[in-house]
Amino acid sequence: MAGFITANHTLRLAWVFMGRRDKPGDDGFILSPYKIALRSAQPCIGDIMKPLFALAMALAFATSAHAETFTLNAAPDTVAWGNYDASAKPVLHIKSGDTVVFRTLLTNSPKGLAKAGVADADIEQALKDVFDKVPLSARGPGGHILNGPVYIEGAEPGDTLEIRIDKIELAIPYAYNAFRYGAGLLTDDFPYARMKIIPLDKKKMVAHFAPGIDIPLHPFFGSMGVAPPPDFGKYDSAPPTIIGGNMDNKELVAGTTLYLPVWNKGALFEIGDGHAGQGNGEVDITAMETSLIGTLTFIVHHDMHIKYPRAETPKFYIAMGFDDDLSIATHKAVREMIDFLVNDKGMTRDDAYMLTSVAGDVDITEIVDRNKGVHVMMPKGIFK
Repeated sequence: MAGFITANHTLRLAWVFMGRRDKPGDDGFILSPYKIALRSAQPCIGDIMKPLFALAMALAFATSAHAETFTLNAAPDTVAWGNYDASAKPVLHIKSGDTVVFRTLLTNSPKGLAKAGVADADIEQALKDVFDKVPLSARGPGGHILNGPVYIEGAEPGDTLEIRIDKIELAIPYAYNAFRYGAGLLTDDFPYARMKIIPLDKKKMVAHFAPGIDIPLHPFFGSMGVAPPPDFGKYDSAPPTIIGGNMDNKELVAGTTLYLPVWNKGALFEIGDGHAGQGNGEVDITAMETSLIGTLTFIVHHDMHIKYPRAETPKFYIAMGFDDDLSIATHKAVREMIDFLVNDKGMTRDDAYMLTSVAGDVDITEIVDRNKGVHVMMPKGIFK
């Protein structure tokens, strides 16, 4: 009906003008002060709706004003060592819309770093504290040191947790890469262990890998996930799955958004395994492993239901699949992209399948974490 907006549309407009989305697929945000938003909306709303729109805008701004920012540093009492667990006790409670600054630790020991040549003064005290004070009984079955779990109030099983990766910073001036026998793609070709310390130039954002070889830095967190269904028990942090976890997806840099299905009350989010950069595949078992500081904002969606992790960059939609069999992982990722195109873009399954073939890129995420990872990249620019 021309010139008429319902109350639901009014509230949605308020959220759009606040720069929020109620589901993936709305491209970009409109960030406007309250008066500009109201003035911009006036041509499309009737006089009766203007007070309601103003109220909705006020509520939206009030919600934003009450959002809080928290800091969660890695410490013996704030980390989950090597697992995602539905029975784990949260170390932080936040609300939907809140932001958390995580200072995370690399996945290595002080002794291992010292043996590789890192000076004692350059080994983080927090890493020493975690290794000294976290009991062996609280470690494993995986090896990642993860900050969390974080309880997001209002998150319920069946919901979707949106994680906006606002900012990622280097925490230390070095990374390492290592391989060992029994891990990595070519373990029989390299039947020994080696670790290389790689200096990081924060100002130039490059890694000095070797004389004449500088690698641009694209820091991201290898592991971001929520607790699995209770029947999983204490789930190993190494293989990625329906919770996200050790996805090792190098596309998840600052400015991207991750969507995870919620399996437990509060979601119980964990994060760690910082990478200064990585190649698709992560073939020797490690990336440029380092400690990172990440600023993330969390939003709970009650009316959005997904079965598998998804992501969104400024230029691409990303669907994922994980399985020990690389072919099955690929099948899962392609099906997830087709489901997204059908449900969010209104396409038929036939057209979605064909579009994925002609415009989507199927990439290997990693092939070394027991469950292999595959992701499908669909460019946003093709949608008008």
